[in-house]
Amino acid sequence: MIRSPRPLFLAALLVCGSAFAQGAPGLVSERSISLNTALELASTSLERCRNDGYKVTVTVINRHARTAVVLSDDGVNPHTVENSLRKAYTAFTTRSSTAGMAARSPTALASFLQLEKMSALEGGLPIFAGKELVGAIGISGAPGGEKDAACAQTGLDKIAKALGN
Repeated sequence: MIRSPRPLFLAALLVCGSAFAQGAPGLVSERSISLNTALELASTSLERCRNDGYKVTVTVINRHARTAVVLSDDGVNPHTVENSLRKAYTAFTTRSSTAGMAARSPTALASFLQLEKMSALEGGLPIFAGKELVGAIGISGAPGGEKDAACAQTGLDKIAKALGN
């Protein structure tokens, strides 16, 4: 009996094709914060702010600067939703804490703030997995941006291991 080489050829083609697709030069592989990790980050940060006596909104954005999670505490001021997003977006865009924004020259700051969703208020932190930017967190509502940032840092410390940091 003569066996057809076709099944063996198709199997080899599938193996080679999948190996090629993984390293295909026309594709990009990117890591992003997962929804579960974003939820843990947001809830840990919110809990810290609650324990400190602050009503806040926490926004976590993913690798593509899209909103992953928003937690807005009971009775929080309505402006905190937009402000927390702006802080997260600014931290993502600048790859640094929003605390440094106020240190910019008035001219540089004014032109920077012309961009949509930017904020010069403290309370936004980037999220890194090693050196790779995978998202950002912004918190608004505590009486001072340094308090917002402290809550965000508590959340980041909690998820550090899950990010490989």
